[in-house]
Amino acid sequence: MRLLCLIFIFSLNLMLVKEVSGKVDPPNYNFSIESLSVFQPEAPLSTMEEKFGKGELISESNGIKEYKFMVSHLRYKFPVWVQVHEGKSLDFFAKLPSYFLHDVFHQSLINRYGKQDKFFNKEVNSVYVWNNKNNVKHIYSGSCTITCFPIYYAGLIANPKDGLAGYRPLIEKFEYKEIRK
Repeated sequence: MRLLCLIFIFSLNLMLVKEVSGKVDPPNYNFSIESLSVFQPEAPLSTMEEKFGKGELISESNGIKEYKFMVSHLRYKFPVWVQVHEGKSLDFFAKLPSYFLHDVFHQSLINRYGKQDKFFNKEVNSVYVWNNKNNVKHIYSGSCTITCFPIYYAGLIANPKDGLAGYRPLIEKFEYKEIRK
């Protein structure tokens, strides 16, 4: 009797439950690196403000202004810092969401800029560098634990023009040694 009951329940489950097949995309599958192109060096501040609203002015020194913009993706927001001189971007630093998949983001950079020029790996952290692609140096960092995820993506002017007294790229400002001061 017990066996008959189990067979009946199992058969009922098979009839009621339809086959479930669905495509599951990684969370950043629909994120385009093109979204960050408005922050690239030489990009006008007005374009950034049109797309992401007025950025928060963080600091101003020697004619260089530092702004923080919030970029939305799905239900999350992540910060992008930009240094601007005479209305144009000098460099940017994006703190990427940890729910992005490293492989997808890294591949999109390779598709756009080719294979990286330099690669550094220490324990579970990696840094990828593309030197002087259209006068822009691109730096990307990712890390792996159970899965791999991006940490940051930065772009800075490869050959800054003279007359930028006190200019330091954001990636240098965000180094740990700056935080310790």
